[in-house]
Amino acid sequence: AIRAVLYLAAHTSANEKMRVEDLAHLLNVPQHFLTKILQQLVRSQLISSIKGPNGGFYLTDANKAGNLAQIVECIDGPDVFKACILGLPQCSSEHPCPLHFQSFTFREGIHFHLRNQTIGKISEQLENEEIKI
Repeated sequence: AIRAVLYLAAHTSANEKMRVEDLAHLLNVPQHFLTKILQQLVRSQLISSIKGPNGGFYLTDANKAGNLAQIVECIDGPDVFKACILGLPQCSSEHPCPLHFQSFTFREGIHFHLRNQTIGKISEQLENEEIKI
């Protein structure tokens, strides 16, 4: 999802949309899988789309104001950064798993950095070829 959004952010606009077939080919991911991901992102207003022969997916300036944590939470759910690293449903501070306290700082750090990276900022770095997808 992050790769797709960043690619769209760097290479599309309201005037230049991208079809899911083309994006799937460029990212080397199954088209059906990508379609479901993009639909979720549209419903959450993290990306935009227009249907029809001249339609496709694109990002507006408002979409680019979003951050990477929003993308992850849209696809994986709002508890993704709080979930047990071992997948244990009963894990908590009161009933910790063997890695609970070690992974807490790690999860919080990732969440912090993803929240503080806007889609627009990273797309600028892509456009300036400072980074690559």
